[in-house]
Amino acid sequence: MRISLPALRGRPSAALLAVLAAGLTFPSIPAEARAGGGAPAARPGAPGPAGGGSVTSLPLAGGRLPAGRTARRFDLLGVGWDGPARALAGGTVRVRTRDAATGVWSGWHELETDGEDGPDAGADAAVTAAVAPVGGRAPRGATAPLWTGPSDGVAVEVTPGPAGPPPGLRVELVDPGEGVRSAGARSTAAGPADGERADGGRRTGHHQAPRPEIVTRAGWGADESIREPDFEYTGPVRVVFVHHTATTTEYACSDAPRLVRAIYQYHVQSNGWRDIGYNFLVDRCGTVYEGRAGGTDLPVHGAHTLGFNTDSAGVAAIGTFVTDVPPAALLTGVARIAAWKLGLTEQDAAGSTRLVSGSDGSLYPAGTGAVFQAVSGHRDAFNTECPGDALYPKLPELRAEAARLQGR
Repeated sequence: MRISLPALRGRPSAALLAVLAAGLTFPSIPAEARAGGGAPAARPGAPGPAGGGSVTSLPLAGGRLPAGRTARRFDLLGVGWDGPARALAGGTVRVRTRDAATGVWSGWHELETDGEDGPDAGADAAVTAAVAPVGGRAPRGATAPLWTGPSDGVAVEVTPGPAGPPPGLRVELVDPGEGVRSAGARSTAAGPADGERADGGRRTGHHQAPRPEIVTRAGWGADESIREPDFEYTGPVRVVFVHHTATTTEYACSDAPRLVRAIYQYHVQSNGWRDIGYNFLVDRCGTVYEGRAGGTDLPVHGAHTLGFNTDSAGVAAIGTFVTDVPPAALLTGVARIAAWKLGLTEQDAAGSTRLVSGSDGSLYPAGTGAVFQAVSGHRDAFNTECPGDALYPKLPELRAEAARLQGR
């Protein structure tokens, strides 16, 4: 049941509505220590992360937050909870935010609640073990994030699904900061050098597409102190799954590094993953960004397509392409990174291959084999609208262009 604001007055324990109305202010609350990710809560005056970013967690349990407080400024938000990733499946989460510059409130935006991205069972466990308190806590889920731009107010309305409200409901407010300043904006990713396998072998091939220019983690200002320090690898990449980030589409390309940092912080500090889930991201101007650390040319095990993170790579188009048409430059960027990544293992970008599901949460029960196009959409493996109704029909031309780049 959706609970309106007046209903909060006699039933605060049952309320699921959290409102920071324009006339109310809330104090800045530091990021709390959360099982599975996130730095310990900072003491007042203590130095923040190296990149200057932060994740502020405001609890929604009990209905609303105390009055008389002001929210820390943020650029991206999402709603998280303690419990399975799909605990809010069938429910709705709506948010609206206040522009920090103008004070104008946005309309309501609905966040995706299906828990469609993420690691397979057993993956990304190291980060949970590393930071969980003694005795541990239940797994955590979260909605897709929403890029808001500079904001200083938020309203959240949660309507639970058939399973009821999960415990620990909270809104996560992400300030991506200014990023870590370092050299090597276009240099090789951290980890083994380009062209080398983890075992020291080198790749050669007859259908190797040109390597696109890639903005590395150093280039977009990743704070490497918040992720797990080691790397996980899978088998040879045979499928590239195309996603959209379900964030804003209308952003300046100069702001894309800030948006990537915010998604990174949300995945690690709010979702509790070892690193950002995607292997690569592409902005509306076609710029390619390195995602999960470990070597851009290596088969880094991502957390992007539940059930099929093994032997695959995830490439996320930055934006929401349900009705918004993806720019031509973005499509070109996706085709270039897919052609190069698949060519490293001589996988025909216009071909198909068989993968085995690692999760019952996907479209295929765990252990079941499924045939995918070498360039597939997220919805081909999971019950989701991702990568959006406007981007998904573009996949055939992406495959054709990627194959052309491979010289096929």
